[in-house]
Amino acid sequence: MNKSQRRGRTPSLDHVAGNGLINRRALLGRGIAVAGAMTTGAAGTMTGAAAEPLKDEKWSLEFGSITPAVQTASPYEKHAVRSLSNPNGEFRNSHARTPHHLLGGTITPNGLHFSINHCGVPNIDPAQHKLVIHGMVRQPLEFTLETLSRYPLVTRMAFVECAGNSAPMFSREPLQVTAQDIHGLVSCSEWAGVRLSTLLDEAGIDPKAKWLVAEGADAQMLDRSVPVKKAYDDAFIAIYQNGERLMPGNGYPMRLLLPGYQGNMNVKFLRRLKAVDQPAMTFFETKNYSQILPGGKTWRFHFLMEVKSFITQPSFGHHLKEPGFYTISGVAYSGTGRIAKVMVSADGGKSWGEAALQGPIHPQAFTRFQMPWRWDGQPAVLQSRAWDEAGNAQPLRAEFVAQRGEAKQPVTTPLAFPNQHYNSITSWGIDSKGEIKHVYA
Repeated sequence: MNKSQRRGRTPSLDHVAGNGLINRRALLGRGIAVAGAMTTGAAGTMTGAAAEPLKDEKWSLEFGSITPAVQTASPYEKHAVRSLSNPNGEFRNSHARTPHHLLGGTITPNGLHFSINHCGVPNIDPAQHKLVIHGMVRQPLEFTLETLSRYPLVTRMAFVECAGNSAPMFSREPLQVTAQDIHGLVSCSEWAGVRLSTLLDEAGIDPKAKWLVAEGADAQMLDRSVPVKKAYDDAFIAIYQNGERLMPGNGYPMRLLLPGYQGNMNVKFLRRLKAVDQPAMTFFETKNYSQILPGGKTWRFHFLMEVKSFITQPSFGHHLKEPGFYTISGVAYSGTGRIAKVMVSADGGKSWGEAALQGPIHPQAFTRFQMPWRWDGQPAVLQSRAWDEAGNAQPLRAEFVAQRGEAKQPVTTPLAFPNQHYNSITSWGIDSKGEIKHVYA
């Protein structure tokens, strides 16, 4: 501890960009600099050694509740839930969005992982469910969950993102909604399953087969064409998610996992993989999940989810109670590999500072970034911009709109999906009262 800290004075913090951004080194070295700043009045809620003795609250004086067989969240966290697009179960698709503005870390809890189901959540008996690999193969194969579980399992971190995630930002005017409503159709988990290449080798796939048609067991029998090259790269059949069997809405009892590819291709409730020599051109790849470009043309087979980041704290739905020290935090990810760096701005992009990345950094997975910030009580605009290891940069909004366009009609709700594959910068505007709005900057 240095002399200034012993005397109770705020240590000198290195500002790296405008409007109070502090060098990320303040978060390193056991957090000495940050701890010193917070305990000397930089954040009004912190108190020093002269605090009143702790009071014994009632929970410290009585025996607690019975330990349940399956643990659930504290009732004080009941607001941390997924937002539902179809809570009454109408005869249409359903979206359940992850509350990113209320979460930390890089792993999305299973119960809060986003889910899109086009025909409800099927109640599949795992003892009766079968996966068939057939078509241009030497020997068709059939698997149950039990027989598939006999194979050596691989485990990896990977995000899954709907191609329509962040589509509300195609609106010409920023919607005043949370990061959950804008970016809630992406989540990250630790998945475990069987390499698809192992099963294809066992089936003896024909060298002339360049595609697989993956089909789900839901009532709509959603199907997508998948390049065989991707199947041999890093694809596998997932049967576990964050250590437990898949949740029903996330594909139980088995799903296809294609790291970095758009969510719809990661076919849930997987029951069929047919090897073919050309794409099937199914409804879901020719209409529902086709990227429309300015001028009316469609981007054919745009599978990859591009480099992206967004700030989760502070963001819309939060409120800064007073000037002082805060940590700006969010997630970054890329379908091409690992995140290399994230830059953060507190003045709407006029100046930038490099954020600290929490490791380990996995390919095609969430990376949590943090940036120390001293808010002086004046208006601010927070932004993040990510780069991946291939050198791809998250585009600025003007660049993105020029290439991909924006909604022709006003977008008034996150349910409207005028376009897909949005990966530009999210901006949160903070006024002098600490109120936060979604802005374009």
